[in-house]
Amino acid sequence: MSGAAVTAAAPQGRTATGPAAGPWLLGVRHHGPGSARAVLAALRAARPAAVLIEGPPEGDALLPLAADPHMRPPVALLAHAVDDPGRASFWPMAAFSPEWVAIRWALDHDVPVRFVDLPAAHSLALKETAPEEPVEGPESTAEEEEVTPVVDPIRVLAETAGYDDPERWWEDVVEHRSPSGETHGGATPSEGAPGDALAPFGALAEAMGALREAYGDGGQPRDAVREAYMRIQLRTARKEFGDGVAVVCGAWHVPALAARTTLAADRALLKGLPKVKTDLTWVPWTHRRLARRSGYGAGIDSPGWYGHLFEAADRPIERWMTKVAGLLRGEDRFVSTAHVIEAVRLAETLAALRGRPLAGLGETTDAVRAVMCEGSDVPLGLVRDRLIVGESLGEVPDTAPAVPLQRDLTRSQRTLRLKPEASERELDLDLRKETDAARSRLLHRLRLLDVGWGDPVAGRGSTGTFRESWRLRWEPELHVRVAEAGVWGTTVLTAATAKAASQAVAATALADVTALAEHCLLAELPDALPVVMKALADRAALDSDVGHLADALPALARSLRYGDVRSTDTAALAEVAAGLAERICVGLPPACTGLDPDGAEALRGQVEAVHGAIGLLDTGAEPGTGLRGRWDAVLHKLAARDAVAGIIRGRATRLLLDEGRLAEDEVARLMGLALSPGTPPADAAAWIEGFVGGASGGGMLLVHDERLLGLVDAWLTGVPADQFTDVLPLLRRTFSAYEPGVRRTLGELVRRGPVPEGARRDDATPATGGFGPGLDPARADAVEPVLRLLLGRPPEPVEAAV
Repeated sequence: MSGAAVTAAAPQGRTATGPAAGPWLLGVRHHGPGSARAVLAALRAARPAAVLIEGPPEGDALLPLAADPHMRPPVALLAHAVDDPGRASFWPMAAFSPEWVAIRWALDHDVPVRFVDLPAAHSLALKETAPEEPVEGPESTAEEEEVTPVVDPIRVLAETAGYDDPERWWEDVVEHRSPSGETHGGATPSEGAPGDALAPFGALAEAMGALREAYGDGGQPRDAVREAYMRIQLRTARKEFGDGVAVVCGAWHVPALAARTTLAADRALLKGLPKVKTDLTWVPWTHRRLARRSGYGAGIDSPGWYGHLFEAADRPIERWMTKVAGLLRGEDRFVSTAHVIEAVRLAETLAALRGRPLAGLGETTDAVRAVMCEGSDVPLGLVRDRLIVGESLGEVPDTAPAVPLQRDLTRSQRTLRLKPEASERELDLDLRKETDAARSRLLHRLRLLDVGWGDPVAGRGSTGTFRESWRLRWEPELHVRVAEAGVWGTTVLTAATAKAASQAVAATALADVTALAEHCLLAELPDALPVVMKALADRAALDSDVGHLADALPALARSLRYGDVRSTDTAALAEVAAGLAERICVGLPPACTGLDPDGAEALRGQVEAVHGAIGLLDTGAEPGTGLRGRWDAVLHKLAARDAVAGIIRGRATRLLLDEGRLAEDEVARLMGLALSPGTPPADAAAWIEGFVGGASGGGMLLVHDERLLGLVDAWLTGVPADQFTDVLPLLRRTFSAYEPGVRRTLGELVRRGPVPEGARRDDATPATGGFGPGLDPARADAVEPVLRLLLGRPPEPVEAAV
């Protein structure tokens, strides 16, 4: 450069006492253990005066943290725009990343180390000014732009060598060989033979040079700007440290850095670049996010496998099979030592048959499937997730820069013993315990801030309001979400409070405000609740749409329920909820007439939701009185009005029956009217769907009440043939939701036919045991011992039973 030659780490020109004169361009594949071992051997051999790393120069001040004992890879440099934290990029590094190995070597040997790629201030600004390039979100990385060109150099080289799989070629040529050229067995790179240590980089530079001559920039024109900046930084380093400079960068860039260009030409490429103010820090990363399937463009297929190859002291295949056996044993699968020995032998045999220097991931996976998984891909999927990809989550020391909100979140996580983990896990909370209640508040506050660390799930145990279940998984992108949420406050509590108040003022839909009120109660935000309640009262007073009121009421009812558990004052909320319920009772009957099928289906769901909400609001009232009594009267009106859509009439009838507010004879009368010959078949089918549709016990109702089943059967057999195809979709939707056992029993009852009126079961045709009119004393007596055991009561004496 500027007339001076640059050595692409080639062995030619080697002196009698050391390698060829620098600078040394060490082209690597990001996140490659073979490249990492080769870089370490080259640095030990060349002993450079300075090390330059592909990465944002703003991160130079953070490099000393890599030597902190509390820093544990995988980690990533996070750069985000100060004014727009959502515009961010990551530079991930694993323990087997060549860049990380070079940084640690330089710090351990007190050698200056710097980043020399295009500054993040420019790269983030270029993202905004290039809308034609899709941006996946915070997970998109700077490396994504240069490791996935239109022309994949690794694939081209693999095809040239006669391989159909570029990963297999890379494993054979690089990952399975030590820097000395021997098949990898975990040997430590030798301090001697410096020319041999640098030879692989010379060969790779020559190959990449040929590719750049054939394909130019590979479809990435922005690389020219980045490479111009790296050449300028290399010139600066040579002026300061002489030629003894080592550059660790993507192999694709080596020919461009070795090219002879002028300083003026490089500066011209950088002229006029946009710029934004940025902040950088270290954040934990995960092996899962290094995998290609995560959407990270510079990813690899098997980070866990590569990490094992890098860390294995010797006998990597044997050690890998031992890991797999331990994992499967932990999942209660029988795997013996003999399985491990046989799997190793099979993997080595497959490698020999396939002409490979060492068993690779393909051979070990085939051996594990055949020997340890008995040919099944189900346990093999567990091996892929836990070991081949891996679930490692890095750690970053407290001294790393962070926004105040992130520091407060970290303190809360430690106080509550709620450690972020990369693997998905379930957390069950008992809100009667102070620690669990505090955990619940933290998770709900983070959800309000759009920091999706946890999602509520249906609990497997008690359905009481004092129980909560969460599914947790920490993703690296959540650090960006925390940075974005930092505009609302410096602590999780103040940020959630400020955002809730702002959303309440900006909300226009009543349902949005009621959902926000529920969030405030769950997250315990007392300072935000008055603002939310005022907005709720204002929206409720102005909104006259019954559908909107019906959507809003369930959230209010749940809020009151959770408020009781958390000892929160919800008097104002109860007053608003009661007012909404009264207005729904008045406006619902007229709203249920003149509806099309889609509108009727939507309103049916709202009727069910309001029914459950009123049950929560009026739990202490006597049946038929208060709010519950008024709601029962509304349901009676809906069930009896012919102008109301059939699906709503059927559902109202079913709700009254379930609550014991409608006699069975009256239900049979209403069903007979709905299924009478004068009713259009489509309307009758809609009534049936409303009455027994869904998986809410409608099938069991027909099983145990043969009178209702007979009405449905008689109607169905009387539908004219030309109209049957019109009602078939409704019937199929209704009965397909039943469990297989219920459908089978209904079929048996219909095949048997009705029991004659007044006849005993033993007088009729034999039928399915346990169903139909009358009791079966023998079957009932058989259940009694089990009930006594469940209730903890002593068994009845034999004499008394006789």
